Amino acid sequence: MSDATPTPESPAPGPDSPDFDTLTRDIADVPAVEVITTVAVHLMSAAAVNLGLAEGGEGHKDLDEARKLIHSLAGLMDASATEISSFHAAPLRDGLKSLQLAFREASLVPDEPGQGPGEKYTGPVFG
Repeated sequence: MSDATPTPESPAPGPDSPDFDTLTRDIADVPAVEVITTVAVHLMSAAAVNLGLAEGGEGHKDLDEARKLIHSLAGLMDASATEISSFHAAPLRDGLKSLQLAFREASLVPDEPGQGPGEKYTGPVFG
């Protein structure tokens, strides 16, 4: 069955349906630095929400999830440091450090210096 064949799960596109070919851009046209920074911003945003930093955030606070996201962000920043310019990397590093400090403050039992989320890649973060 081809993608164009309507099924009950995916009806045929109507005249009001969006043309996804014109709404999306070919991934090959997206510069790597844009993909890297976009992923970093998504990781930062998700970590901030899980740290309870969003409006009404205490209801979304989950330090285990925040730890994973911060650690992943630090790994991405470490791996891409030579691939993106400092123009792009500097604000991301600042955001990462802010998240690491916020995590340390939010933890009831703080990690030892160098053992916090992402500190494997960034080195110890001190408040």
